[in-house]
Amino acid sequence: MRTPRSTYRFQLTADFTLHDAARLVPYLARLGVDWVYLSPILQAEAGSQHGYDVTDHSRIDESRGGAEGLRVLAEAAHEAGMGVLVDIVPNHVGVATPADSAWWWNLLQLGQESRYAEAFDVDWEAGGGRIRIPVLGDDSLEALTIEGSGADAVLAYYDHRYPIAPGTADDGADAVTVHSRQHYELMNWRRESSELNYRRFFAVSTLAAIRVEEPWVFDESHAEIGRWFREGLVDGLRVDHPDGLADPGGYLERLAELTGGAYVLVEKILEGDEPLEPSWKTAGTTGYDALALIDRVFIDPTGEAALTRLDRWLRGEPLGHEGAASAAAEVEREAQVEAALAATDYHELVRSTKRGVADGILQAEVRRLARDIERDGGLATPTEPAAVTDALAEMLTAFPVYRSYLPDGREHLEAALALAQERRPELSDVLAETAVMLGRTGSAASTRFQQTSGMVMAKGVEDSAFYRFTRLTSLTEVGALPEQFSVTAEEFHAAQRRRLASTPDAMTTLSTHDTKRSEDTRARISALSEVADGWAGTLTKLRGLLPLHDGPFENLLWQALLGAWPLSRERAQAYALKAAREAGVSTNWLEPDAPFEERLAHVVDTVFVDPIARGLLENQLAALDGAGASNALGAKLVQLTTVGAPDVYQGSELWDRSLVDPDNRRPVDYDERSALLDRQDAGEPVSLDESGAAKLLVVSTALRLRRDRPELFTGYRGLSARGTAAGHVLAFDRGGAVTVVTRLPVTLARGGGWAGTVLELPDAPHGYVDTFTGQVFRAGERPVAELLSVFPVALLQRIEGE
Repeated sequence: MRTPRSTYRFQLTADFTLHDAARLVPYLARLGVDWVYLSPILQAEAGSQHGYDVTDHSRIDESRGGAEGLRVLAEAAHEAGMGVLVDIVPNHVGVATPADSAWWWNLLQLGQESRYAEAFDVDWEAGGGRIRIPVLGDDSLEALTIEGSGADAVLAYYDHRYPIAPGTADDGADAVTVHSRQHYELMNWRRESSELNYRRFFAVSTLAAIRVEEPWVFDESHAEIGRWFREGLVDGLRVDHPDGLADPGGYLERLAELTGGAYVLVEKILEGDEPLEPSWKTAGTTGYDALALIDRVFIDPTGEAALTRLDRWLRGEPLGHEGAASAAAEVEREAQVEAALAATDYHELVRSTKRGVADGILQAEVRRLARDIERDGGLATPTEPAAVTDALAEMLTAFPVYRSYLPDGREHLEAALALAQERRPELSDVLAETAVMLGRTGSAASTRFQQTSGMVMAKGVEDSAFYRFTRLTSLTEVGALPEQFSVTAEEFHAAQRRRLASTPDAMTTLSTHDTKRSEDTRARISALSEVADGWAGTLTKLRGLLPLHDGPFENLLWQALLGAWPLSRERAQAYALKAAREAGVSTNWLEPDAPFEERLAHVVDTVFVDPIARGLLENQLAALDGAGASNALGAKLVQLTTVGAPDVYQGSELWDRSLVDPDNRRPVDYDERSALLDRQDAGEPVSLDESGAAKLLVVSTALRLRRDRPELFTGYRGLSARGTAAGHVLAFDRGGAVTVVTRLPVTLARGGGWAGTVLELPDAPHGYVDTFTGQVFRAGERPVAELLSVFPVALLQRIEGE
């Protein structure tokens, strides 16, 4: 199996196609990239900016370059010695425009008689034999019309078009009557959360799940993918959301057969120490687990108490705002808060948000589980349906990981039961009987519960709790445990040794299309852990000047602006509104609070025009910008050189201070990057400035070394420094390539710098050369001040010779 030494992710759209990606292959080759990594390329909804709403699995999206575009890209990549990795979407299809999805259109037209009834996961009984589609506004069916005639007739609701079943409109009936005869029911969008009767992707009803566990569904939805491998166009796959599948392990077995055992990664979120299923035919995950660990090794543990005190004050104050002086005094008066308290607070928050999701936007899924249990024979003791639904929601809330894979992972079901019974003792017996039903491997309820638990986790944690737990927002990233504040160098080394033994070819990443904040934004925010008291003072002044009366959200907002500054007013406004609605406290998506959103827009506008507000923000930035840059370079070098195949997200070879999507999918200026790489290769001096040249140097040098000297990256050995600043060094030897980076630069400077601190370089008869500066060092004990005299990072390459 061919495996990548590194990848570079392109987000393909109608404005950046496969042909555009092909033209950039020479640039990627110069950068040092080993494989080109593509976002989904199958035919998606018209105008899709991400490609995950696939409407036709049988062809490549024409707007993204079509089949010819993939051929051109593959030829260019392979000629340059690169592989091609493609993101695929097996769990669902886009159904926002029914006519664009032949499977969905046929299902709506023919109902249970459709060949594709087996492909979709519909609870026909719950809908009275009809599929419920949540599209109507408050005008109900009054705006429904019939367009066309005969076999071409369709039901129209504003811009929406739906098929008409044969023989149901022949008597000249009006649109409402014809609608009543269809295999689908157009219903008010407000009924979506509680009455939907088909499985979907998370809470997105325009993404209908398909049942790839059915052999023919797999065969037909993967025929085009199989062609890619038969014709040698593609070398590996990234599987989107395998947790949505009925049998992820079985799916990966089929995929291995289809691809001839090619390199496959899974977008799997692992919680804490949760291992990847060892039997799966995959090289590993797409790297969120690596991201969380790398971020935390650059966070100052001594800042936890002060940031937790600030967080407690922000949550505990009454509505309204205090003056800056009294607020600062209140923060100062708070007693030391232990880390365990912070963790408990977070767990309670997650319980609340997950339960809110189970009772709210995913209530329809919980109700279906209750019906599945009833159809599977019901509980041993006659129980009211509401009690079963309550027990299911509590089990989903208590589930500790995204899902189990029964019979594997039964311990997670048992843990959820124990926690749910502890929280709801009055429901203990119902919970126990419900858990028995959920543990019956292969039953409808058991399978669907496993598919649903990840939905509740993702919506309750990533898209809710992460916007409310705001003491340090660089910690609230996909795949991370925010209550884990930091890790030591020793803990990092131990994790890398485990990774080398288990999944050495898994991906590592720092930025993706799904990250809440890009790597450089998080790196700057992480530096707040070193100036926690100063941040409390700055935030207090900002809140006094521009109050929103929502302390935790204000902490998130000002950290985001600090992390991404400078940014346009439009980007800031778009992020602020999305984040506030995701948090769901002062406003939300379904029932926006107009007065709050007006105040929020005013706050964001003001920071761009008011010299006091802007000065407060930029003064804080000045105090930590150098630390943020040091953290960013350090994290990037670690990600590029540690165990695994590193991915570079499009454009992040320069400073990339993006926020959540769609901000992180903005167009990339490759002319700028290519010109800067030209100047670097011509020997132009590189400095740590806003041009991003220093980051480009780190990225290109590390990628080239990994590609050209893979033998230097075959092992892992953590290196320890000695001296007063030893704790500020993170260093490791990969087998001839030695990485040395700076940790906690603010406190390092306060403590007098590197004086007296040394690092023992492994034996090398001819010494080492720093690939960034060309400096040569002999093996043995070396002053860290010498190793890091130019940049806060160094990548040493063992010198070979006779």
